[in-house]
Amino acid sequence: MSLPRAPLARSTLIKMGARIAVVIVLSTVFSYLHMFHVLRTEALERLERHVVERTAREEAIFLLAQDNHAAFNRALEERIRSLTQEEVDASFERLFARLPDGSIRNRPESFDGTRQVGLFVPRGVPMDDWMRRRLVAGYEVLSQYGPAFLVRFKSTFITLPEQPGLIYWPARPTYSQDAPANASVASAEYFLSSMPENNPRRETRWTSVYQEEISDKWLTVVTTPLDMDGRYVASVSHDILLEELMARTLSDHLPSAYNVLFREDGQIIAHPQLDLERSPGQSNAEAQQAHLRSILERMKTQEPGQEAFALPEYGEYVAVARMRGTGWFFATIQPENVVTQAALSAARIVLLLGVLSLVIELAIAFWVLREQITRPLLGFTQATARIASGDFKVELDIQRQDELGHLAQAFRLMADRLQQREEELRVANEGLEQRVEERTRELKDVHQQLVQTARRTGMADIATNVLHNVGNVLNSVYTASQVAKERVMTMRLEHVTRVATLLQDRQSDLAAFLQEERGRHLLPFLNKLGENLVDERREVVALLDEVGRYSEHIGEIVKVQQDYARLPRMQEPVLLAQLVEDSLRINSAELSRHQVKIERQLESLPQVLTDKHKLLMILVNLVSNAKHALDHVPASERLLRIKLERATDDRVRIELRDNGKGIAPEMLTRIFQFGFTTRAEGHGFGLHSSALAAQELGGTLIGHSDGPGQGATFTLEIPYQPAQEGT
Repeated sequence: MSLPRAPLARSTLIKMGARIAVVIVLSTVFSYLHMFHVLRTEALERLERHVVERTAREEAIFLLAQDNHAAFNRALEERIRSLTQEEVDASFERLFARLPDGSIRNRPESFDGTRQVGLFVPRGVPMDDWMRRRLVAGYEVLSQYGPAFLVRFKSTFITLPEQPGLIYWPARPTYSQDAPANASVASAEYFLSSMPENNPRRETRWTSVYQEEISDKWLTVVTTPLDMDGRYVASVSHDILLEELMARTLSDHLPSAYNVLFREDGQIIAHPQLDLERSPGQSNAEAQQAHLRSILERMKTQEPGQEAFALPEYGEYVAVARMRGTGWFFATIQPENVVTQAALSAARIVLLLGVLSLVIELAIAFWVLREQITRPLLGFTQATARIASGDFKVELDIQRQDELGHLAQAFRLMADRLQQREEELRVANEGLEQRVEERTRELKDVHQQLVQTARRTGMADIATNVLHNVGNVLNSVYTASQVAKERVMTMRLEHVTRVATLLQDRQSDLAAFLQEERGRHLLPFLNKLGENLVDERREVVALLDEVGRYSEHIGEIVKVQQDYARLPRMQEPVLLAQLVEDSLRINSAELSRHQVKIERQLESLPQVLTDKHKLLMILVNLVSNAKHALDHVPASERLLRIKLERATDDRVRIELRDNGKGIAPEMLTRIFQFGFTTRAEGHGFGLHSSALAAQELGGTLIGHSDGPGQGATFTLEIPYQPAQEGT
């Protein structure tokens, strides 16, 4: 007789393979998302570092131009103010002359045409002393500063608001001599940007990028106006070559990225897809302008200091930084697919490894299923057939340390142990009833002794509390014994007989029966039956353990009471922390049964002289009242806090705070009255007697509550009288 192996192994492998495949797919997806996030973060950080470094590098010349202009304008203003009219007239006549075409330029006989400052005053511009002063001062200052500026700048020139100008341009030294007599700069961008109406803040301005006619090189002009006494007197300008800046912008970029240089108004200065020397296509130019507008709009929403961001509508990552001095922007743009492709490559590796792991896992699983499950199940089937034939000496592999090995052991021991367990339970039940009766008689004797002791020592309230707790424990003992008895009576032992009868009836066709609907449930049923019997035995044993614990607890309560059964003295050394613990121990059964959580804050104090029994009576009453106040609070939230501390140098405070039902304000003035109680089973003298006892101790007992549902706090203060050593 054998079981078909292939369907079981195949279905199990299919389910296992499906689960592993789902795990692999999820791992791949999460790997892709993680890698994409990491690479995206790295890309943005890399772009941001690149843009910051490049911006700091490229803006240096523009900042230098601003510094040059600031120094130049200071020197020009000083020279204008320091010149005398005689010096102005002499220098002007020596250096300049009005030519036949009506313009004023350098005197030809003294102009060498190499590296001198050139002057040009267009025809028709009226000349006065103020203009002469500015031209002479500008000529002297430009002759001094121009050669120094030539190291970094192509030319330096001064323009007056009336259009006359001075220029130092060694590359074209005769520029001022060759200009037409009617040449005008009135429409030049740099000239207009210096006018007060166009530049009210009187700041340095930069012109648009333009291509010089002679050299065909790309330039921009930086101009800074000079005002004296609120009057616009001149402006200084530099021509700055942009060839190297534009070349670096286009060629020096991160892998798979490109750079763009543009102005705040959207004018493109350098872009790899636009050739500024040629007229770009209208559609291409409009597309790039729209692209820059998107970047500028996104920049407005960025937090200060955040240069890098994503541009989803274009599928790009962008980092932009402003170049100080110019108002221009340097941007590096990287396509998003660079990061996506890297993440996909990593995900493909994860997927490939996952598929390879899946194949290996399925091969191992197939072997494990065949060797570890299919063959052992065949052995169980054969053992079932022998049991059906009446042979209970089954041969199974009980040496295995897995679930099947445990099942084989349970299978072999099931029939023998059922009868044995039934007998053990019957004997245990009889013994339990006898022990309960004996313990009940003993506890009754203990009750009588406690009552007598309480009467002799004046501890009637404490004895009553002890008896109440002992009674609760006895109820628990009786309840546990009855539950154990019910568990024994309800054990499903008759199911074993039914299984045996069923197997006996189907002995002749057991194999076929096991293939039927009922037969296939037999083995799981037997296994479940064995587990139920074990669980029921465990519960009965647990109940018996509870009886033992309850009995021990009764002994602890009795021991505490016996400790206080000695004839009391009016004043005796007492450890207050230990007295608090004793009051909790006396009430521990009720506290435990009601699942009250105790929080202690007990300061370590030396022994004090007090009436030990009166103080214990007060604490026992307060703990008991707190327990009752917590009855209406959910079990998981019941909390009693006990605090012991020195209140003052001569007072000790014991505070009990619960989170129970609280006390209404109108009740706070009545809770210490004799006979007043809020509980149907209360007698109304617990708090009254406690308050009187506190007064007899020389202390006070007060109660406080914020209202119903807010809990209550009872504070006991007694004199602090440290006991002398040897007392």
